[in-house]
Amino acid sequence: MTRKLFGTDGVRGRANSWPMTAEMALKLGAAAGRYFRRDGRNGHRVVIGKDTRLSGYMLENALTAGLTSTGMNVLLLGPVPTPAVGFLTRSMRADIGIMISASHNPAEDNGIKFFGPDGFKLSDEAEAEIQAIVASDIVPAQPQNIGRAKRIDDGLGRYIEYAKTTFPGRGQLSGLKVVVDCANGAAYRAAPEVLWELGAEVIPVGVAPDGFNINERCGSTHTETAAEAVVTHGADLGISLDGDADRVMILDETGRVADGDQIMALFASRWADAGRLKGDALVATVMSNLGLERFLGARGLRLERTNVGDRYVVERMRAGGFNLGGEQSGHIVMTDYATTGDGLIAGLQFLAAMAETGQRASALVQQFESVPQMLKNVRTLAGTMPLESAAVKAVIKANTARIEGRGRILIRASGTEPLIRVMAECEDEAMLLEVVDDIVGAVQAAV
Repeated sequence: MTRKLFGTDGVRGRANSWPMTAEMALKLGAAAGRYFRRDGRNGHRVVIGKDTRLSGYMLENALTAGLTSTGMNVLLLGPVPTPAVGFLTRSMRADIGIMISASHNPAEDNGIKFFGPDGFKLSDEAEAEIQAIVASDIVPAQPQNIGRAKRIDDGLGRYIEYAKTTFPGRGQLSGLKVVVDCANGAAYRAAPEVLWELGAEVIPVGVAPDGFNINERCGSTHTETAAEAVVTHGADLGISLDGDADRVMILDETGRVADGDQIMALFASRWADAGRLKGDALVATVMSNLGLERFLGARGLRLERTNVGDRYVVERMRAGGFNLGGEQSGHIVMTDYATTGDGLIAGLQFLAAMAETGQRASALVQQFESVPQMLKNVRTLAGTMPLESAAVKAVIKANTARIEGRGRILIRASGTEPLIRVMAECEDEAMLLEVVDDIVGAVQAAV
């Protein structure tokens, strides 16, 4: 096997096509089991969660077969948010946590994300070792050492109770009307329950999954659905999650959207004022807006940039001892509370800011003026490498020189989808449009 299995967030692809096949899931389960059971002892356990995609049943069963064949005991959580898997892996002393989800992708896709015993996503090095085991002959356990599998009923309840503890004081949401859009995904039970138990009047949206409608015209990538509900019901806030609830977009009472950059700016400012922001820094990716960097600088705070992917944000946070980071796309990582992005807990922290300041959401959602930014995606074909084209390189070089001093350009291949992402920022919006369209045209021609 020469193809690379792992992308920026685990293994992902179209269901029933390589690598998202039952056969590959079985091999991945067996390889992960062998990797984490190298001491040969019995008693090792793994927790498996999933979102609401139909293909989750297939992959769950295949992973379970592979894991038990190498002696791992499997605890099946059913549909739970990705951050719940990180939390429960550590809480339940599991050796591995696995989340079956393609996050914000459409229902026909799926993915497999691995967490280590500390609840954090695996490193590149660990993923490379697992891939090497997949490519080799995996030694099964002896018959007497085959693992067991069982469904557990209290995993979701444990996460719900924990999420509530991250909000400062029960009952403070009394009198607040909150729309929560669960994207017909993994948080369709947990998120409304947490908000209701904390005292809010809850307007649930996207809570009727059927295996095919996850992220379909709802959730953090389609905030117009939550915006309409906020306005229609006269809600005080909208919380829009993605399919596995590790991303969030916040909407104020008018339906205006705050992306991850604005949410992180609010949290960083408040935490710095309270002496809670470790290292006086926020960790974000190269995609975060230049306006965020300027906002932090004006307050004596730093923006530490990483490659795209919440896993790389977390790695930098852990290496530098920082406790706040995330992505413009809505991953908000608060290591005081969670090991990965947690959209629900981020929403609770925004509600805490409203409760503590007495301000409406509209006074909090825009912390800084964004520098005009444009992102366009170009779908690629198998076997094509448009960014290696001399013509594309020449166009990128020319436009980089043109925009120098006024903004920046970022072109990259997506780690989760067959896309080339062309992003630029520039205070001259006419120039911004010309630059992005010029590069997109060159990439499309190369494809």
